[in-house]
Amino acid sequence: MSEDAKAPYAAQARALAKAGDWTGAGDRLSRLIAQITATPVLGLTINRDQYSLNSLNGQVQLADNRTLFFKYHHEDGEDQTIEEYYRAGLLRDAGFRVDVPLYACGEPGRQILLYALRSDKRLAEVCHDIEDRLDWRHMDAVVDAQQRADRALWACCRPTLVPGSRESVVKEPIHQLFYHRLVSPGEPAGLGGRVKQFYVDKDFQLAQECIPWRDLSRLQWEINGVVYPHTLEQLFLEAGARLEPAALAGHGALTAHGDAHNANVWFDTRGGQPELVSFDPAFAGSAIPALLAEIKATFHNIFAHPCWLYEPERAAQRYQVSVTRQGDRLKVTHDWQLTPLRRAFLASKGTWYWRPLLAELQQRGWLPGHWQRIVRLAMFCCPTLVLDLRAGGHSGHTPASSALGLALAIMLGSGGGDDFTRWLDDLVGEAQP
Repeated sequence: MSEDAKAPYAAQARALAKAGDWTGAGDRLSRLIAQITATPVLGLTINRDQYSLNSLNGQVQLADNRTLFFKYHHEDGEDQTIEEYYRAGLLRDAGFRVDVPLYACGEPGRQILLYALRSDKRLAEVCHDIEDRLDWRHMDAVVDAQQRADRALWACCRPTLVPGSRESVVKEPIHQLFYHRLVSPGEPAGLGGRVKQFYVDKDFQLAQECIPWRDLSRLQWEINGVVYPHTLEQLFLEAGARLEPAALAGHGALTAHGDAHNANVWFDTRGGQPELVSFDPAFAGSAIPALLAEIKATFHNIFAHPCWLYEPERAAQRYQVSVTRQGDRLKVTHDWQLTPLRRAFLASKGTWYWRPLLAELQQRGWLPGHWQRIVRLAMFCCPTLVLDLRAGGHSGHTPASSALGLALAIMLGSGGGDDFTRWLDDLVGEAQP
C-alpha cells in the first residue's frame, strides 16, 4: 500500500483534488463523512470555487434524508504543528456570531465541519456580484452589515484580551497561516516552507521581464513611482524572525476566529437586516496574538480584490501592468486600485477594530514599538504564502497577475508613500508608543 493510500481521508481528498481527480476526492470525503456522522452517504458535490485555496466545500446527501454543507481544511505538516482545530463553541461563548456545526472532526488529516444547509450566499459571492456589475449604488447594505460586524467584533474581542503567555500563544493554530509556512528543517527561517516550495531558485515571468530568484530576491522595487526600501528576501527573512510564535507573546492575545475572510462568512438575510455570520473556525483560539487576529480578514477581504488573487486569468484583461528592470531596481507600474466597496471595508476595519485595538494595547503597555512591522509582515505573507504567485506555478497565475501580486505584497510589507501607509499611520493616534 502506498504512503498516499495510508494517509487520512481528508489528506487524500486534498491531494486528489489538487491533481484534478474530483471523483476520487469526493469518494474520500464521502468515506470520511460516513464515519463521522455514522450515516451512509448517498451523494456528494464539491464546489469548485475560486475562494477555496486550501480547502474544499460542498453539499452531502445522507441516507437519513438530510443534506448538509461541508467544509474541510488541510495544511501541509499540520500533524506536527496543530493541537486543536475548530473551536466554534469558544467563539459562540464569547459572543461571536458564528455558525456552529452539527458535526466536527478536528483530528489532523481528518478535520471537517458539517453544517445545516443554508440558502444564504457567502459574503465573498455577494461582493463579487457587486464588483462584477460595478454596482456601487447597491453596496450600502453590505457596507452597513460590515460596519456592524466590525463593531461587534471588537466588542467580543476586548473582554478576552490578556497579556499572552509564551506557552499559550505558541500553541495557537493561527501560526500555521504565517510562521509555519515560512520554515522547514535545514532552511533559514523565512526561506523555508512555502517560500522554498514556491519561489526559491525558480524563474519569474513578470509582465515583460523574466528574472531568476537569485536576482529578483535582491532587487529594490519602485512601484508607481514609489521606491520601497525592502527586497523580497529581506521581507521573508524579517517575517521569519518577527512572526516566530514566541516572539509574539506578551504583546496582547485574545479570542478570535483568525481566518474570517469573506468565503468563511455568510451574508445572512433571514432577519430584518443583513448580518454577517462566520463559519469554518479552523484557526480560532483564545490566545491569538492580537496583532494577527484580523490580518487575514484585512488582506483577503480588501487587498486581494478585485479578481487578481482569486481570478488571476482576468488580471491581464482588467489591468495594465508593466515591469522594467534597471540595474538593481525593478520598476513596476499598474492601474490596480481598491474599489469603492473595498475602500469602505478598509475604513470600517480601521475605525471599528484596528484603532480601538491599538489604543487598548497602548493603554495597557502591551503595544510593541515595532507593531507596524508585525502587521506589515503578516499582510505581506497573506498573498505570498497562500498561493504560488509565480506565473507557471501551480496556482494559475499569469505574468500580469504575478507582477501585480508581488508588487502589492511589497507595498504592504515594506512601506512608502502609498494609501496603505497613510491608512496605517492614521490608525496610530493615541496608540503611538
